[in-house]
Amino acid sequence: MAYFERIRDVISGPFSPEVIRQRTAAGWQMMSIEWRRELPDAEAPSEGVFDEDIPYGLRISDDCARLEAHPAEHQVLMEMMEMLAQDFSYSSIVSSLNEKGHRMRDGRPWNRIAVFKMIPRLIEVGPRFFNSGEWELRRQRFERARPPEAY
Repeated sequence: MAYFERIRDVISGPFSPEVIRQRTAAGWQMMSIEWRRELPDAEAPSEGVFDEDIPYGLRISDDCARLEAHPAEHQVLMEMMEMLAQDFSYSSIVSSLNEKGHRMRDGRPWNRIAVFKMIPRLIEVGPRFFNSGEWELRRQRFERARPPEAY
């Protein structure tokens, strides 16, 4: 399995194409460009724009240089993925997460809408999860627990 390193360049001055040439020459691939502007006083920020910059399941590393897996959130994502793979309803997923004491980032209990909003994140991390040893153990466990199909 291939491993990838990610970095983020913070641009403090005018944009220079030389940065792109240097990174490309060093083997880096551009993944995204983020834009920012100061809002005029008459224009209010869109609802939810500033809610969550760091994707769920990640946190800022101790050296503040990269994002790393957040162990508790990673566990929640893995449990959600497992239950979705077993075709659990959103209500069942919510009940299971809350019974185990898992909470959303803001400390509130999980609800169906919050779990539904995690689907894009689960799609994003799915390939990494599905190739992990932890997922293989979970998959074997829930396949053994599955009742035999009626023919």
